[in-house]
Amino acid sequence: MTVHAEPATVALVTADAGVRRRPSGEAVITIGALVWMAVVLVAAAFPGVLAPEDPTQVIATRALQAPGETLLGTDQYGRSVFTLIVHGAQTSIIIGLAATVIATVIGGGLGLLGGYLGGATDMIIGRIIDTLMCFPGVLLALVIATALGPTTANLILAVGLGSLPGFARVMRGQVMSVRSRLYVEAAHSVGFSRWRILGRHVLPNSMAPIVVLATVSVGTAIVVAASLSFLGLGPKSPVPDWGQLLAGGQPYLASAWWISTFAGLAITLTVIAISLLGDWLRDRLDTD
Repeated sequence: MTVHAEPATVALVTADAGVRRRPSGEAVITIGALVWMAVVLVAAAFPGVLAPEDPTQVIATRALQAPGETLLGTDQYGRSVFTLIVHGAQTSIIIGLAATVIATVIGGGLGLLGGYLGGATDMIIGRIIDTLMCFPGVLLALVIATALGPTTANLILAVGLGSLPGFARVMRGQVMSVRSRLYVEAAHSVGFSRWRILGRHVLPNSMAPIVVLATVSVGTAIVVAASLSFLGLGPKSPVPDWGQLLAGGQPYLASAWWISTFAGLAITLTVIAISLLGDWLRDRLDTD
């Protein structure tokens, strides 16, 4: 008797189209970072809407009130810690963004010229950048801020110049990579001027790493600015500032922990959120 074996049938199980995928943990964290940054940006843009109380108003009768009696408590002058954090967000974001713009424009510009022109120009710019890279960015910013004096404008300039070498080095490396590609050589061969090639081909194709670096550098600038402000080199009272609030609460850590704790938490969450958004942006732009 002959037995005929039926061919095996493989059932392909497909996911039901109506079933939604659960977001991954990474996606949830990224969404959380986006939400936090949205809150911080709204606070920076409209501090008086979220915290209408005057951040400079001294109310001695409610000094050092614990959270609960007032939202997030009060400092040694009776000012609302919540109000100071909300209004301080504006100062910190402005400093972070402005310092990053300075570092991007000056540092990126130097790296662009050095990497594209090469020769003596690259050598001179390279030596300047190498010299600046010998000093940590925080130390460089500290020296500049000390020399210029404690104002918001000087703090922005100090933090921006302290971040400049990193932008110059990244841009220089990227430009040197792009200028050796075939489409750039083809543009040279058809007679395009070097400045037209720079603006039309080299610069646009060198910007992705700079965009990612600039995003992350905003968070770094906020930390450096808060550190310098903590040392008394930032905006002076009555301008609300996270670093200043952190320093003001230091003598009261044992009896009024909420002053420095909530200020430090605002800085930490903001910097982490910016870093996560920078990582997300790097993945989207597919940069190394």
